Amino acid sequence: MFSKSRINEPGPKQANEADKAKAPEAAAPAAPAAPISEKPAMPAAKPKPPASVLSSDLTVKGNLRTTGDIQVEGTVEGDIRAHMLTVGEGATIRGEIMADDVVVNGRVIGRVRGLKVRLTSTARVEGDIIHKTIAIESGAHFEGSVQRQEDPLSTQGAPVKKPAAAAPKAD
Repeated sequence: MFSKSRINEPGPKQANEADKAKAPEAAAPAAPAAPISEKPAMPAAKPKPPASVLSSDLTVKGNLRTTGDIQVEGTVEGDIRAHMLTVGEGATIRGEIMADDVVVNGRVIGRVRGLKVRLTSTARVEGDIIHKTIAIESGAHFEGSVQRQEDPLSTQGAPVKKPAAAAPKAD
């Protein structure tokens, strides 16, 4: 039923490259057929979408919120919430930043909250930084306070809304 192939046998005679090119089907062993009872392969995971880019000629007035990544090259006047935020060299953000990963190359006026915060040599930050880990390169300009927290993205300091008082009942 099965025959032994001479291709894998050691011996003095080896096929030269020209013979291999002429008969590739003889050189490669046949793949066994997949059993019918096998389950189909899992679908491939969705590729991560690229970062949303706000170009240098764009000015946004309002808050931005995403679970993805944002790269700001223009001006944002409002708060930003993202997974990863990159502030470009020519960018200006006036508002609070909250992201897992923050890289500042440009100007930020406001609070920065992030698990990992990095200020590059071209960064200018005017505001407090609340972080888990921080890196500040030589040449970065920073005015404010720095505070390390285990969970800098939590909003423990946020004001708590009180429930509205019940209207008095009429008798």
